[in-house]
Amino acid sequence: MKTFAPPASRGLYVITDGPRPDLLDVVTQALDGGARLLQYRDKSADSTRRHSEATALRQLCDTYAVPLIINDDIALALAVAADGVHLGRDDGDVAAARAVLGRDAIIGVSCYDSLQRAKAAASAGANYIAFGAFFPSPTKPLAPRAPIELLRQSAALGVPRVAIGGITLDNAPSLVEAGADYLAVISAVFGVSDTRHSAQRFTNLYASIGGTSP
Repeated sequence: MKTFAPPASRGLYVITDGPRPDLLDVVTQALDGGARLLQYRDKSADSTRRHSEATALRQLCDTYAVPLIINDDIALALAVAADGVHLGRDDGDVAAARAVLGRDAIIGVSCYDSLQRAKAAASAGANYIAFGAFFPSPTKPLAPRAPIELLRQSAALGVPRVAIGGITLDNAPSLVEAGADYLAVISAVFGVSDTRHSAQRFTNLYASIGGTSP
């Protein structure tokens, strides 16, 4: 397990976008561009391929000293020795994930547009809380919209805050200025022709707006 010591490691949090033949290549580009966290997200039922890809991504992340988080699947996170898991509304609770993955695992929780859910997650020991969608999301077009003010309102909870949902280079600065410790991005990094360049531009936002290098 890699050391996860927020908020010193603020920055870009990239999330993979399902089955694609060039997965390792584009993830490598994102890591070259400065991504600080990687989440493997694949909702397909092909467990064999998912295990193989997650294993390869774990090895790649080890090379870059970047934590690998598995979306929703605690068992897969355990099987490939990932650094943690991200939990949605129906994916179990922090205590259950911690019991399986251990006290050093990174456990993130989707809090959508709910400050109350964020408070509960923080109290339960989540390593980070995620709010969104802040903007219309091509990945989850029906996701509830979260007000940017949630990032400010949740500052006192004392855990890193992740912003997600429809984030682009144009709207990202408002989220960083509001206190987002991480920008969780899918399409604006993995859906463009130059993944490395896009990742680098997101990474640079924390130096130009946040005042410190991520």
